[in-house]
Amino acid sequence: MPAGRPGPAAQSARRPPPPLPLLLLCVLGAPRAGSGADTAVISPQDPTLLIGSSLQATCSVHGDTPGATAEGLYWTLNGRRLPPELSRMLNASTMALALANLNGSRQQSGDNLVCHARDGSILAGSCLYVGLPPEKPFNISCWSRNMKDLTCRWTPGAHGETFLHTNYSLKYKLRWYGQDNTCEEYHTVGPHSCHIPKDLALFTPYEIWVEATNRLGSARSDVLTLDILDVVTTDPPPDVHVSRVGGLEDQLSVRWVSPPALKDFLFQAKYQIRYRVEDSVDWKVVDDVSNQTSCRLAGLKPGTVYFVQVRCNPFGIYGSKKAGIWSEWSHPTAASTPRSERPGPGGGACEPRGGEPSSGPVRRELKQFLGWLKKHAYCSNLSFRLYDQWRAWMQKSHKTRNQDEGILSSGRRGAARGPAR
Repeated sequence: MPAGRPGPAAQSARRPPPPLPLLLLCVLGAPRAGSGADTAVISPQDPTLLIGSSLQATCSVHGDTPGATAEGLYWTLNGRRLPPELSRMLNASTMALALANLNGSRQQSGDNLVCHARDGSILAGSCLYVGLPPEKPFNISCWSRNMKDLTCRWTPGAHGETFLHTNYSLKYKLRWYGQDNTCEEYHTVGPHSCHIPKDLALFTPYEIWVEATNRLGSARSDVLTLDILDVVTTDPPPDVHVSRVGGLEDQLSVRWVSPPALKDFLFQAKYQIRYRVEDSVDWKVVDDVSNQTSCRLAGLKPGTVYFVQVRCNPFGIYGSKKAGIWSEWSHPTAASTPRSERPGPGGGACEPRGGEPSSGPVRRELKQFLGWLKKHAYCSNLSFRLYDQWRAWMQKSHKTRNQDEGILSSGRRGAARGPAR
């Protein structure tokens, strides 16, 4: 061993003692294990305080214990030793602790406040609950998938965090008669949700509310009144297929299958489509799909990958005049439009010249007509056959015209050079 270097024993003596392990669960009123168990008591036992409050606590060693004394006692909170200046001896057997401006509990089961003997053994412990009373739950929304069940979710409060275990109960009853009922299947679609699986009545409004309770108080939401028939929803439409429309470079065809629930319960439905290009997060929504199960998207960019989704909204259920609730969007389906055969800007495209037949009134009227048809071609009941014929004719005539003009230009250049000598 090199001279002047302290040995392992000396190094170990200089190291500070490791912190006590954090007690993950605070058991209410249970004695803490240790060599000094049942030899002291903490008062108050398991207090509940508001954030920002102060606490005056004492640890009293039993007087009938031989050699019992408060000298050398110290406190830990969640396994960390508290500064000695926060403690003071009241008498030979009692040590006091003063904590001010308390923060919220680090664990909802309560923070561990422990009184230790001089040798580190645990004499007594207490659960310390510091938090806020629950806020009024709000934003309750409910939906049914089979007209017999109901799933609801809510927002716990404007700030949400209470630092204490808070219990939420979803209550419901028929509006004009019947007794209060409590939902039992919680956390079905998130942390603040509940599912009522069956035995719900139709054609009768329900009142629904949420009650929040913790150790510092309780709060109740506003009452939501609804009819099951007005909150019906379905699964997203399955089997969404997106394909090209022949060689049309600015269109895609979208087809899907109606959700099974529409057939099972004789619902009507309306659909929405949304689509975006591959490198964008902005969706464009097509609203006027009506109750069809196919749609033509027009005005797209040639040679571009698009992602497409469809969702469904049931309506007209047993004559109800209200629409249901939109389903989730289907999984994205990708497809690409054909690449344009026409040169892009600066690629040598030949524009019609003044006086040529292609730039006359017929051409302009045709462009106007096609523009109108293209604008109104989104998922309507119009037949696309005429539109497809016009587009194919235009693309073919455009290609032929470019070829003819290319031949004509070659002939003119040859004539300008004159006969070969």
